[in-house]
Amino acid sequence: MYKCTIIGISDSRKQWFPPHVMEVIRTGHVFSGGKRHAEIMGALLPEGALWIDITVPLDAVFRQYEQHDKVVIFASGDPLFYGFANTVQRECPEVRMTVYPSFHSLQMLAHRMCLPYHDMHVVSLTGRPWDCFDEALINGEPLIGCLTDRHNTPHAIMQRMLDYGYDNYRMTVGENLGNEHAERISTYSSAASYAHPNCIILQRTYQRPRLFGIPEQAFHLLNGRAKMITKMPIRLLSLSMLDLRNRQSFWDVGFCTGSVSIEARLQFPHLHITAFEVREEGRELMAANSRRFGAPGIESVIGDFLDADLTAYPAPDAVFIGGHGGRLKEMIARLRTVLTPDGVIVFNSVTDDSRRLFEAGVEAAGMTIVQSTRIAIDEHNPIQVLLARQVSET
Repeated sequence: MYKCTIIGISDSRKQWFPPHVMEVIRTGHVFSGGKRHAEIMGALLPEGALWIDITVPLDAVFRQYEQHDKVVIFASGDPLFYGFANTVQRECPEVRMTVYPSFHSLQMLAHRMCLPYHDMHVVSLTGRPWDCFDEALINGEPLIGCLTDRHNTPHAIMQRMLDYGYDNYRMTVGENLGNEHAERISTYSSAASYAHPNCIILQRTYQRPRLFGIPEQAFHLLNGRAKMITKMPIRLLSLSMLDLRNRQSFWDVGFCTGSVSIEARLQFPHLHITAFEVREEGRELMAANSRRFGAPGIESVIGDFLDADLTAYPAPDAVFIGGHGGRLKEMIARLRTVLTPDGVIVFNSVTDDSRRLFEAGVEAAGMTIVQSTRIAIDEHNPIQVLLARQVSET
């Protein structure tokens, strides 16, 4: 198995390394990195050096590494900070690796701003989804550092924030950090054009309110029908019974206005939420209500749940059934095929008939009802909140 040394570099065209790192470079023969790294380091490599470009697919790159005893790899900033060293550890865990880091881009941007960054919440959007960024916004992190890419640009990030009402941050953009000829630090402007590579730091300017228990009348409703929404106390009780703090993937089946999904997103922003609704009107309702309450990241699926390709979504470990169209037994049977072994289902029964349907569906699916709470709100009829889980095999 080969040995690799990974050296972090900046964008400077005048690189400086301590003597022991210079010795690694001077005595090396096989070097690797991206095309930009080759341009920066070319003049410092020994005569006759062999260079291996890091390009996709990475399997081909690692096969080239295996043909040599030692490889010196150049990576941006700190190779262990969302960097190439992590990839090597994951793909080649037995490789003997030594790392010599440089400052990563967010550190450099904080230094340029003279900004203490020990409490900075870091998010990477380099080839990654919005999940962790959305979670940081919802949690109201005071200081957020974000790594960008050519798709998730400062403009795209700011647009997402404003779409969901997060105007409570000031964005500073750092471009070409370390490059003596092209570095620029500026406060975000929608009129500006930003060079790549860049990164951003968001500083919170005020604390945005985050409701716990959203009143029904605050939502956009389906045709103005107040009865087509899960009442706030019942909504909170249902989410409590689902134990969402300890769950990862939550499905809201029959979301209608989106009230349950949105409440779950605001209180448990780590969740991946998939919401299903048969009515086409649900698409706009979810979009409007998500934006109203600052709940990005809910994946809406419009169409008949029983016909949907469920393999396209993360398997649920928590499910809320808000609507069933009289096919509750079939719905539970289908959910049982994708539910994780420790998964649970909660259902709000408004009539004895619907309670019996749920009980029959749960039993047929090899599950059991482990909790039942009866609750009445104002003059409304009592509702039975039922929790089902799989039968333990003993």
